[in-house]
Amino acid sequence: MSYFRSILALFLSLVVFDSYCHAPKLLPQQSQWLLVDNFEQANPLINWLMMDTDNNTQPFVSNPQVTEVRLESHRNNHYLIKKPAAEGIIGNRKAMSIIKLPTEVGVGETFTFYTRIKVEYFPNNHSFGLSNLSAKQIEQQNYNAFEPMLRVTDKLESNGYKNDGTLMVMGDNKRYHKIQHLKTKQAARPLVENSWYELWYVINNATLKEQGQSYDLYIRGGEFKQQQKVFEAAQFRMKREQPLAFFMTITNTGPAKTPYGNGGLMYDDIYMSQGVNLSEPLLSTR
Repeated sequence: MSYFRSILALFLSLVVFDSYCHAPKLLPQQSQWLLVDNFEQANPLINWLMMDTDNNTQPFVSNPQVTEVRLESHRNNHYLIKKPAAEGIIGNRKAMSIIKLPTEVGVGETFTFYTRIKVEYFPNNHSFGLSNLSAKQIEQQNYNAFEPMLRVTDKLESNGYKNDGTLMVMGDNKRYHKIQHLKTKQAARPLVENSWYELWYVINNATLKEQGQSYDLYIRGGEFKQQQKVFEAAQFRMKREQPLAFFMTITNTGPAKTPYGNGGLMYDDIYMSQGVNLSEPLLSTR
């Protein structure tokens, strides 16, 4: 009996030792959040590059986009506002702003991005996301420089469809899809003007062969009182299978004959974290 007990004790000790050795793999710590920009620096736009690549303003206005940092005085918080042009100016079709990421998202890697957005007012037309091209190539490719891409607009499409301001993601064949309540498949309501929304977009930069080039989106704000997944497996726009290196935005006044409107979109607290991280960076980085 004593021999049996000795064998049992040795077995249990090995189990405990094995569990202890493998504990870090079973309970991985979330990767820290890396700051892309929170617009609180002394020279807040020094790392941003602004490009107006389809400037058809008449009379001509040099560099017509409005990309500036403003103060939310009641919170002592600075944010970026992006508008295609000042009020009353039309004809700026591709107002782009880009910033290099603190680290690239390599092919095969998963990263979570966090961004707060707020609609100044509708009508407007805005897109934002990530690119795997160089700054020069982004300038040349504009909308086709996007991979993960999100869209805020209530513009009228060329096929007659009228958008309503619901946040959209990218699907196959460059088709946009509204975010939705996944359980009911019901589309979300339009974004509420002058209200902050928090976004977590989990980027899967694996190859197509490995079921990558896609992203999941989570949101909190408006009708979503708690963080909620609102789209699964949205698609990269171009699927180039290259490292993602830039955060980018584009806004558009629309054609001169039928302008969309110059309503702005505000951005704040842009962060990135390796892996899947649905925590709140504003809490973890304070």
